[in-house]
Amino acid sequence: MFELSSFEWIRLHPWLFAIILNTILWLFAALLPKKLLTPAGYVHAWILGVLVWGCLGWQGYTIVMFYFLFGSTVTRIGKAQKEAAGIAEKRDGARGPENVWGSALTGTLCAIALAGYAQLQGVPTHPLPAVPPLLIILLQLGYVASFATKLADTTASEVGKAYGKRTFLITSLQPVPAGTEGAVSLEGTLAGLVGAVAIALLGYGLEMIDSIGMLWCILAAFIATNIESLIGATLQEQLDWMTNEVVNFINTAIGAILAILLGWGWAWLLIMNG
Repeated sequence: MFELSSFEWIRLHPWLFAIILNTILWLFAALLPKKLLTPAGYVHAWILGVLVWGCLGWQGYTIVMFYFLFGSTVTRIGKAQKEAAGIAEKRDGARGPENVWGSALTGTLCAIALAGYAQLQGVPTHPLPAVPPLLIILLQLGYVASFATKLADTTASEVGKAYGKRTFLITSLQPVPAGTEGAVSLEGTLAGLVGAVAIALLGYGLEMIDSIGMLWCILAAFIATNIESLIGATLQEQLDWMTNEVVNFINTAIGAILAILLGWGWAWLLIMNG
């Protein structure tokens, strides 16, 4: 009886529970000897966690936590080798506020838009109804796709830098050193697909997307990650303001928008043929 009433309390007070949960996790992280984030990064991660749980509940929170833990682990693949080559992540891989929002701003905007639209339409979000409005379905798809895109990018980059046997500039296919902006490798590309599939499968398991939504997430992540490589090989070197974090935001935005458009197009076809 206590467990049932506890779950009911969490459902009825998602924002208060989000504050309590993320504060506990923040305190726990502060005690860990190995820091995954900078001090400012933890503050911004706390804000992110509260927003995501408050808007999407435990399902959305699970997605972002999986991305963070998986992405942090992948960053440490081949660490010694990448450090020797001078292409390892700065600050020993610890993420700052710019990394938090470069990776998660698109997903957070999808979550806020979903919660705001649901509030206007009088649709409950904790949990959502079995058949929510189409816009809510598409925003959930965009949310999952944004993290599928970012994990694909992170995995492709880190595995490519550590294990890419031959790396090529995406614009010219000329061989370049691993870690070059805009460089791609077979090993990195395959690893990126694995990352996108992992998030898509998780989103499906959490019932945030359906089976066709998984396909849209993976396809959108693959396209967006390659567009990100094109940006890295062309515009990033020419524009001072286009930092890696800005490119990450553009990358995830492209992935989310592509998935939403694919999902909307598919829904339109079903309606026209129904």
